Amino acid sequence: MSNHSADPVTGDRRSRRVAALARWPVALALVSWRYFWRTTPIHRSDVAGDLSDLPPPAPREAGGDHVQGPEDGHGTLLHRRYSVRIRGTSIGPEELIARLAADPDRWSPEFAVFRRLRGEPGRMRLGDEFLIRMPGPWDGPVRVCAADPASFTFVTLRGHLEAGRITFGARSDGDRLVFAIESWARPGDRLSHLLYNRLRVAKEVQLNMWTHACIRAAAIAGGRPDGGITVRTRRFRSARREG
Repeated sequence: MSNHSADPVTGDRRSRRVAALARWPVALALVSWRYFWRTTPIHRSDVAGDLSDLPPPAPREAGGDHVQGPEDGHGTLLHRRYSVRIRGTSIGPEELIARLAADPDRWSPEFAVFRRLRGEPGRMRLGDEFLIRMPGPWDGPVRVCAADPASFTFVTLRGHLEAGRITFGARSDGDRLVFAIESWARPGDRLSHLLYNRLRVAKEVQLNMWTHACIRAAAIAGGRPDGGITVRTRRFRSARREG
């Protein structure tokens, strides 16, 4: 009888999926707990979008066979912006972004863990790649496709829950520091489209993730939110530019 060893890559992938599925109920419980006990007000809007909501041209560095852009997704394009005005801080936009880039796990929620696949720890540079361990049957592979002193941008890679990109940036506004997360994305596959746009499960998990990031950014800056967190969602039916 022949003796064939198990494929370690397949075995590792299977074990990671099982672990992710096991974390899914825990993540939902955490989302529910934070929803009911959150003290920071969340100001939400969800309206129809237009051509102005299409993402800007993709950076050249976003190219590659594994990139999963908005045109590769399913359902409606979502242009979302999460923002917080921070008061009581003495640092500027560049220092805040440097602190966030140095350790993403400092501002991501407990159920989303950043695993660096490429690049040097402690910073964000073009071409750096991460695998974001998330609950459910998806991990979130991303690549840094743009970075400057006041912002950095991830583009999603094949296998991500979403198809698109997301920018983390900061700016000064008088005596306040503004931190914002802006994304252009569609669900990455039909299952995530169902969970996001039909059952709204993935949408609430994502909302919790990025509002948590805004609150943590304020704390990392040494300040506190001024007026809560603003979450703006604009929906556009096409992910392709016309003409």
